Amino acid sequence: MLDAKAAAKIDENPFKQDFPLLAGHPELAFLDSAATAQRPACVLDAERRFYETMNANPLRGLYSLSVAATAEIGRVREQVARLIGAVDENGRALAQDVVFTRNTSESLNLVAKSFSPLVLKAGDEVCVTIMEHHSDLIPWQQACRAAGATLVFLYPNEDGVITDKEIAAKVGPKTRICAAAEVSNVLGIRLPVEKIAAAVHAQGGYMVIDGAQSVPHMAVDVRALGADFLAFSAHKALGPMGIGVLWGRHDLLDAMPPMLTGGEMIDSVTEQDATWAPVPEKFEAGTQDAAGIYATGEALAYLTQTVGYEAVTAREAALVAYAWERMGQLDFVELIGHPDASQHHGVISFNVRGVHPHDVASILDMSGVCIRAGHHCAQPLLTWLGVENLACCRASLAFYNDQSDVDRLVDALTQVWTVFHGRD
Repeated sequence: MLDAKAAAKIDENPFKQDFPLLAGHPELAFLDSAATAQRPACVLDAERRFYETMNANPLRGLYSLSVAATAEIGRVREQVARLIGAVDENGRALAQDVVFTRNTSESLNLVAKSFSPLVLKAGDEVCVTIMEHHSDLIPWQQACRAAGATLVFLYPNEDGVITDKEIAAKVGPKTRICAAAEVSNVLGIRLPVEKIAAAVHAQGGYMVIDGAQSVPHMAVDVRALGADFLAFSAHKALGPMGIGVLWGRHDLLDAMPPMLTGGEMIDSVTEQDATWAPVPEKFEAGTQDAAGIYATGEALAYLTQTVGYEAVTAREAALVAYAWERMGQLDFVELIGHPDASQHHGVISFNVRGVHPHDVASILDMSGVCIRAGHHCAQPLLTWLGVENLACCRASLAFYNDQSDVDRLVDALTQVWTVFHGRD
């Protein structure tokens, strides 16, 4: 594990060798980790190891393979709980409050569909920020429509900062639920979720936090954040696609009905009725992706033990600062969001003046530079920002990037400008 000072030496890269795709394709500058991370070899090995050594349906068999698979899922559940600070006053992991889903989107939909009907009624308000990913917006639109409630938006200032004044103006006695991302997937800014949660709780409401862009990059503690629910995806945190996490307060999860029904989420079934299994099995209908969950454990161990959050945050801050400076020297590049690079947690959104983002991304791809272009599942934010074509480019960095990746991005952006405007 590197210390922060060593990790911040972005002209060196001790990490790429651990990632088969990056090691095998040195011509690539992968700058789309906010969409999905690359996987280290240990994660790929773990998926194969599961199928080679313990492939069986967990929970459904009393033979040794099934028992081993069941035990590994339980171990990873406890690992996740500790990762996000879900422990009791004696330091014991609250593993039973960790629900495995397919992704962050499913986790947030589960809360909106199963929890909101318990507390939301006509005339109530649900508060979200204009910066939310569609996965943390559309479920609340639907929940409000079903209950006759009103969706209220928190808007940032011109730098992307949600102020105390805005929180006080929007969170009030009608607020029953507030949903917010800890880190914006477009602006990269960290939202003041602790302050929002405190304001919501003062009104007797509940706080839902989208951790998809924070858990992969920084230490997260659900108690310190004031979360009642937290969701994130494994695939953004070096793990497999198809594994999501929902953590919730036990009393709230216990009161919620299941969203999906079927095998393994029941306690008993008669011809006309059924009773549910306890949390978390109540929300995990059907066969889980046991190999994916097992490999998620390897991913989180690599992230927190092999690399460590201290190294991750230091290195990514150095990378963003370097990229912000170099891109800022290109007078045809329009940087989006807070002017302080330290406020962009792994994410830099931008446009090339007069060139459509899709064209930018296509030309960059010709140089082996991988970025994202489009609305980033945040159309209301881009509308509010007044971004032309409701699209922008996004370069998102991870600790396995280095200075050469940024240099290649800058060189390729110059090529974009040349393609459209010539050498002069």
